[in-house]
Amino acid sequence: MKALGSSYLCVWISEIITTTEHYKRPNGEGPLIYLKREDLNHTGAHKINNAIAQALLAKRFGKQCIIAETVAGQHGVATATVCARFGLQCIIYMGAQDMERQSLNVFRMRILGAEICSFVRAVHSGTATLKDATSEAIRDWVTNVETTHYILGSVAGPHLYPMMVREFHAVIGKETRKQALEKWGGKPDVLVACVGGGSNAMGLFHEFVNDKDVRLIGVEAAGHGLDSGKHAATLTKGEVGVLHGAMSYLLQDDDGQIVEPHSICAGFLKDEGRAEYYSVTDDEALEAVKRLSCLEGIIPALEISHTPAYLEELCPTLTNGTKVVLN
Repeated sequence: MKALGSSYLCVWISEIITTTEHYKRPNGEGPLIYLKREDLNHTGAHKINNAIAQALLAKRFGKQCIIAETVAGQHGVATATVCARFGLQCIIYMGAQDMERQSLNVFRMRILGAEICSFVRAVHSGTATLKDATSEAIRDWVTNVETTHYILGSVAGPHLYPMMVREFHAVIGKETRKQALEKWGGKPDVLVACVGGGSNAMGLFHEFVNDKDVRLIGVEAAGHGLDSGKHAATLTKGEVGVLHGAMSYLLQDDDGQIVEPHSICAGFLKDEGRAEYYSVTDDEALEAVKRLSCLEGIIPALEISHTPAYLEELCPTLTNGTKVVLN
């Protein structure tokens, strides 16, 4: 993985920029907020880091076909992009409900696949969302394992997928450390990332796990509220369970069956107590989209908008000059 990683680390470098003065107090004091602009990467998200690295692995293994699952569509777009680049057949599994919600990304995937037989398969089974799309992708993969590689986009699934996804996204944290040293000569005080499948947060956090003076904060989707039964806060409200070959924190019913998470969008480091986890509702995330768009001219994805939404609660608790990086 290190040899492959070195071949693409220089390709997808993005920038930290000072984002806003709007969280300062009336006297001009307050934290310094920086954005890790992963949206400036090719395909518009961090997902390309993992996709291109796993595509290189597939080429090394002699595989001709790539399978992937996607929910918001960003991982699917990144996978379809690298398949187009390397001439691989690409099959994207996506729940039927998610296809309706993310129709623009479905269009992008199909455009990318027009010349390489890449297509999106709608999953109608179960809840027709990510869990079921992943199940369908795994069924396809184990049936055609001799010719197919499965690019899993989350820090999930059987070993060694969580480790691979972590390592291929670790470039985010390494860039952050380097850029922080260049910009102010030190480390960030606080790192904040949204938490869903975990690739975004783990990519940022992993580099700083041993830096005990750096706070790691993950923000989950609280949906209609943590007490509503309609949320996706698995680390805040979930219990330990097994899904797709991995033990993690899951939303379950009394019989141990997986409960469909809810969010307007789609368990690492928790047991060690290294990271803090909080949650943001749908309404708060939508307000953050409007606020960041109007104040900074940056239109964030709904998934990432949970992070700036949490600033409303976090910033009043921070001392003047605290350096906060949002991924």
